[in-house]
Amino acid sequence: MKIGIMGSGGLGGFFGGWLAASGVDVSFIARGEHLDAMRANGLTVTSQLGDRRVSNVQATDDPNQAGPVDIILFCVKNYDLEVAAEKCRPMLSANTAVISLLNGCDAAERIGAILGPKHAVSGLTFVPSNIASPGVIAHLGDKTDLVFGELDGTQSSRLAAFCDVCCKAGLNAQVSPDITTAVWSKFVGWSAVSAVTSASRMSFGGLQSTPELIQLYRDVITENFQVGLAKGAKLPDGLIDKLVGLATSYPPEAKPSMLVDLERRKPIELETACGTIAKLGENLGVKTPLNRALFATLLPFIDG
Repeated sequence: MKIGIMGSGGLGGFFGGWLAASGVDVSFIARGEHLDAMRANGLTVTSQLGDRRVSNVQATDDPNQAGPVDIILFCVKNYDLEVAAEKCRPMLSANTAVISLLNGCDAAERIGAILGPKHAVSGLTFVPSNIASPGVIAHLGDKTDLVFGELDGTQSSRLAAFCDVCCKAGLNAQVSPDITTAVWSKFVGWSAVSAVTSASRMSFGGLQSTPELIQLYRDVITENFQVGLAKGAKLPDGLIDKLVGLATSYPPEAKPSMLVDLERRKPIELETACGTIAKLGENLGVKTPLNRALFATLLPFIDG
């Protein structure tokens, strides 16, 4: 199986690094200092589960050099989606699955509109990882979850084969029969924790040690949950408590990607997070005052 990684930052570098270290044929699409370091020194993924190092990395900024692959893990930021999706074309064959690991609730549909719906697959992960330095990915905690599924709920041989490859590499991979609900179940929590930690400039440890922030996080999730239900997502009972519990289980030093980008003065996925919730709430008749307040608080930093 040949795999392409579109966007080799925290998530792409982690999953691609683990797969490549297990012997899978992986091509990394990267850029800048990170690409230069990968070419010169290979790729290292540090982890409490054991470090992985890939010496001979297939890394390029030109997807034409990667050629057609079976699976593309699509790991860019939402604001780069359209440009990155177009760049995937040289890596497509007739049955290539482009698995979106982007935050938000509609990335796969947006990819499908560009590359064709037969290629678009939705996915999600709760893995906290980031670029520690060029060529080095830091995996925090012990989560290796990777969930993906066909948008129409069918069971496909291409995803079954990829799941098997991931599991053999030591990843906790699963094919979901209802990926839309799974994505929304993550989105309501991701959007809330991204906005609350970014507005407060607090890592998960700061969130965990401040009852008022935990309560704010719970209240924002509740708004998001109501929007999701109004949108038609089949969100399960007990999801709010589960997501609060998940946030309290992360290593204290871990940070959501939005906070990492904010601290590094990079653009942030604000529109994808509470911006989307606020707009959907307005369209669906659901009040979202906390999301609107958080959006306004972070708006001056949206472009870095």
